[in-house]
Amino acid sequence: MSGNLTLMFKELCENFFKVNKDVEAIIVSDVDGLIIFGEKRENINIEIISVLTSVVNPVLVRIRDEFSFQQFGTASFDTKDHRLLFISIIKDATLSLVINPMASIDKVTSYAYFLAEKIAQMLIAEEDDVIQLDIPNFEYEAKKTDRLKNQIYQLRLDRGGKFRFKFIIIGQHEVGKTSIVRRFVENKFSHDYRATIGLNILSHSIDFLGNAIKFSIWDIGAQKYFKRFRKTYYLGAQAAFIVFDLTNRESYNNIIEWFNEINEFLNTKELPIIIVGNKSDLKEERVVEYKEGVKITNELMEKGVSTVSYIEASALTGENIADAFRLISYHYIVKNKEFEEERLQKDIITEINSILKQNNSLKITFITENQYWSPGLQVLNSISSNFNIKNSIEDSDKRVYEYDNGLILNNYIYNNLEVKDSDGVFCIFDARNRQNINSQWRETVIKIIESIQEKRVILVGIRVNETTDWSNLLEEFNINDYLEKKMISLLFFKIGNEYRLEIFDQLKVMFSTIGNII
Repeated sequence: MSGNLTLMFKELCENFFKVNKDVEAIIVSDVDGLIIFGEKRENINIEIISVLTSVVNPVLVRIRDEFSFQQFGTASFDTKDHRLLFISIIKDATLSLVINPMASIDKVTSYAYFLAEKIAQMLIAEEDDVIQLDIPNFEYEAKKTDRLKNQIYQLRLDRGGKFRFKFIIIGQHEVGKTSIVRRFVENKFSHDYRATIGLNILSHSIDFLGNAIKFSIWDIGAQKYFKRFRKTYYLGAQAAFIVFDLTNRESYNNIIEWFNEINEFLNTKELPIIIVGNKSDLKEERVVEYKEGVKITNELMEKGVSTVSYIEASALTGENIADAFRLISYHYIVKNKEFEEERLQKDIITEINSILKQNNSLKITFITENQYWSPGLQVLNSISSNFNIKNSIEDSDKRVYEYDNGLILNNYIYNNLEVKDSDGVFCIFDARNRQNINSQWRETVIKIIESIQEKRVILVGIRVNETTDWSNLLEEFNINDYLEKKMISLLFFKIGNEYRLEIFDQLKVMFSTIGNII
């Protein structure tokens, strides 16, 4: 046994002990009962390993003889002082866990399968294989990913964010789930098939539209006896692959069964799903046609899945593997941005109604270079569709929309602005590919400051890209002397490619500020 492998096992066990307080010792033994590895908690007597080995081996012999405990088998056994959990790792090795007698065996087992998979990888690893030794806390992971689900709007595609998503990958055995994950994470393919013992989790990061996206990929075993533990692994998933084999009709027919299983435990209406037809390289052997993959995708949409796609891939060649992960990332981001827009719309409507209840009227003015691109007005008009419009004016240099609840929306161009009686002003400039501001921009902002009444709000949005020097632009406006003469709230903010959510956010800030100062 190499020293490197022993150190890896030690680190793996230390990580495992941190998450599983009820496990006192971990033993890996061969078919003859000899210890391959053994680790214990620091507060456990060292003799427990040798003492329990004498107990473990005869129990394993009995289990093998009486209960057909073969590859991927599992069993438990209680002694006076301990509970013992056994999982067959590979043909000639068994994992034994020594557990507190009061512990829940099911809770420990859900982690033990994951530990067994990692140990199996270690025992059969090739020289350049990468084995990730982290042990996740399943309960924490579920809560954390649920929180992320409601915070995805913070991912601005122009900000270089860092986010982590949990994906589950499921499907019938031998369809190539592990091969797909390995191709994506390690860019490797193994011709030697070994079923996942129960669970394998790998992390991998990619750059997605300028953002660091970290995947936590949960490759979940397909064995029938393992089904009761899969619920634990599904919790908190933010997206799913359902994989089938293009050369295996049965695996295709089982797609709906797999969908129904995750539908038991997760809200699939909110879960982006990718159906992956693997082994597209085996053109002569395929028995499932592309149109059939599209057909079953449509069937899932009829069942209420709002985001589902179909893609064919090859773990052997790598074709479409990376694209499959990028596609599901895109689906997840887009869906949750829609969710966040709906939430922000409701918040803004609440703020508007609160102001109108106190003040009976609310006038917002948008100042743009031309009236054909006024995203702030477009966003607010989409929100104000909840109100009844009373009057509208659309000229070449201005637009006015009056609603019967007292809300008035104006849009003027730079050269013809009227803001004197506005409660809030929203002004936009386009500084993409510019190193300096247009002199007219500064004059426009100064005119707004001088014209607007005190205790009002001004937002100045500036469109930028990667080459824009934000600090330099703000310095060139140089309007502090004008602000000191008047009691108003003014905020500059960046507008990137994903401007809709930026504008939603800033409109909410504007109305909240107006509500606090009127």
